[in-house]
Amino acid sequence: MKKKLYLMRHGQTLFNVLCKIQGWCDSPLTDKGIEQAKTAGKYFKDNQIEFDAAFCSTAERSSDTLELVTDMPYTRLKGLREMSFGKFEGEHEYLNPKITDAQKQYGDFFVQYGGESAQQNKDRVKKTLLDIMNQDNKSVLVVSHAGSIMNFTSQWTDIGKIKDSGFGNCSILEFEFEDNKFTFNKIINFN
Repeated sequence: MKKKLYLMRHGQTLFNVLCKIQGWCDSPLTDKGIEQAKTAGKYFKDNQIEFDAAFCSTAERSSDTLELVTDMPYTRLKGLREMSFGKFEGEHEYLNPKITDAQKQYGDFFVQYGGESAQQNKDRVKKTLLDIMNQDNKSVLVVSHAGSIMNFTSQWTDIGKIKDSGFGNCSILEFEFEDNKFTFNKIINFN
């Protein structure tokens, strides 16, 4: 049976505005982030998209976003958290390593600083999403984070195209799920 996954990035946060790395640390949604989440909620309502279940990471920016999108009950899961950047958490984004076109990920750069590798993040998020999608739900909303979403999505489509399309806060990636495989359908942006 085909199922639908709507994988959504949280709304804009204070750290997004300040260009701070916010992996496992957290910062509040801005007024713009709140409006982005409300716009996403309106998109789902206007398109008569209903969910059997909703999930988000344990970060407050994700649960706050989800609560603005829908008033349905939801589950917070550690497996949906952003990639851990170790000692780089809360630091300025200019400290991030440059990502080459061939690499498109951070590799294991952050491991030496107490963080997570891109592969560890990818495996964690993939396992969590497989567990979610193998439950008895046909349509699922998940709110997570840019790095985790990109690492996960890189297994199913060219993330360069997603980045080029303007993947921003509250963007939604739509997937079909069948036979333990995800098929990327489309991206919905509100920027």
